[in-house]
Amino acid sequence: MHDLVLRGALLLDGSGNEPALGDLAVKDGRICGIGRDLGGARETLDASGLALMPGIIDNHTHYDAQLTWDPGASPSPSLGVTSAVIGNCGFTIAPCRAADRERIMRNLTQVEGMALEVLRAGIRWEFETIAEYFAMLERSGTLLNVAGFVGHSSVRTYVMGEDATRRAATDAEIEAMRAIVRDGMRAGAIGFATSTSPAHNGEGGLPMPSRLADERELRALVGCLKDARRGVFMLTKGGHTPLRFLEQLGAESGRPVIVAALLHNSTNPRVVFEELDAIADARARSVRMAGAVSCCPLTMDFTLHSPYTFEGLAAWKPAMALRGEAYRAKLADPQFRAAVRAEIEKPATFRLFNGEWDKVQVVEVADAAHQRFEHQSIAALAGQQGKDPLDAMLDFALADNLDTVFSALLLNSDEDSVGRMLRHPASLVSLSDAGAHLTFFNDAGFGLHLLGHWVRERGALTLAEAARKLTSDVATLFGIRARGALRNGYWADLLLFDPAHVGRGPKMRVRDLPANGARLTTPACGVRGVWVNGVPVAGEQAKSGALPGKFLRDFTT
Repeated sequence: MHDLVLRGALLLDGSGNEPALGDLAVKDGRICGIGRDLGGARETLDASGLALMPGIIDNHTHYDAQLTWDPGASPSPSLGVTSAVIGNCGFTIAPCRAADRERIMRNLTQVEGMALEVLRAGIRWEFETIAEYFAMLERSGTLLNVAGFVGHSSVRTYVMGEDATRRAATDAEIEAMRAIVRDGMRAGAIGFATSTSPAHNGEGGLPMPSRLADERELRALVGCLKDARRGVFMLTKGGHTPLRFLEQLGAESGRPVIVAALLHNSTNPRVVFEELDAIADARARSVRMAGAVSCCPLTMDFTLHSPYTFEGLAAWKPAMALRGEAYRAKLADPQFRAAVRAEIEKPATFRLFNGEWDKVQVVEVADAAHQRFEHQSIAALAGQQGKDPLDAMLDFALADNLDTVFSALLLNSDEDSVGRMLRHPASLVSLSDAGAHLTFFNDAGFGLHLLGHWVRERGALTLAEAARKLTSDVATLFGIRARGALRNGYWADLLLFDPAHVGRGPKMRVRDLPANGARLTTPACGVRGVWVNGVPVAGEQAKSGALPGKFLRDFTT
């Protein structure tokens, strides 16, 4: 007898095949039957009018810290995610010596928008090495299946200490890093992740450690994947990192290369397609590469206390190490403003903010006397005051004690172009950033947004195509075994949803983090059930307190 049979669903098998009505049976956590008349079950669920697909595999998350206090990885499971890859961009919390914990947390506070008091109160430091961290997660249990990268910045900090953010590594230091990467791969890491992005800064505006690595260091560390004969190389690319070099690393290592973050910039609209086409050309030369794209508009809520939106600007760097009155004085400084303004006005290959002031709004003010300005754009505010938009925003924030909440639509605002990106053969649907930037935005529901907005509302993809992009495309590229498809013998990671209503709801701010920390979240729409390894974790059938996830260590070569 089966444990569960879902009857009469529209089956999306994850391969992109045409959907078909049918039943699916589960026993001992695995799919054991697909078709009709599958026999009896301890539990039967009528899925008529609903669609059933493999659970979403979120390949770009930052749950590394959160999983130590929240094994449920909220809110991802309720949003249809059944497997998550952590450690992206190389921003991990292992390896980490006890003496470096504060440094690691302070860097995460800056680069990933995480509150320091939340990290201090929440992280369970029951590990030092990567193997010990993976073992702790496995021992404690997780609701989702989890796979983890070896993170370059943490490895560099472990070997070089304070010098990790100051200089290139010596031969001896590179060899010490190689030993750690090899150990991490032996412990079951899914690959090696790093970042060269100028937007990625640690405490005080210092570059994250991986940004100090030269090509010699990157080549040596990615070479560990060749030695392991498995794993993927993930890099968040700065404009100075040529795709041709990344292609060389892929060719030399024989391993897949994932290039992030490819987002559409309305002020420089051709660049993202040029990069996707270059990646497609590399694939034609038999180098496995994919460009990580987002199906969501990149919208950030922020205050000038922590303006991640602008911190990738070189001209903003002098403000990042300042606090209190010194920081306020810098924001008021005409020379500082002139430098920021000049940089924004210059075209850039990739930059978060590109001078589109009509897409920056005042969301919430601290001083009631300023309430009339809420929901106005900075462009409108500047026009009313006869000021330059940068001056208008900074003056307004200073008058509001820097507590004004702004919202900026930064990238991916041209939907025709985003649809074209999603259909590009070299693209990988990615970049949820779940677990990071908790006060800025929440794209953990990216998969539901793809199924609702891009399939139902925009018609840019079919349901079968969208399901494939969220499941088997990821499993195949990352080498994740027996997941990402509805097949007999595969693990029963399942998402049951109503195609007529699937999507993500409006963002809301909740306070459920350690130390009463706040985060943004979005509710699911149209989700009727989520199963991880056959155990219901969301929907009416969900089992409270269940932690059925597995730590994934065994990947295809």
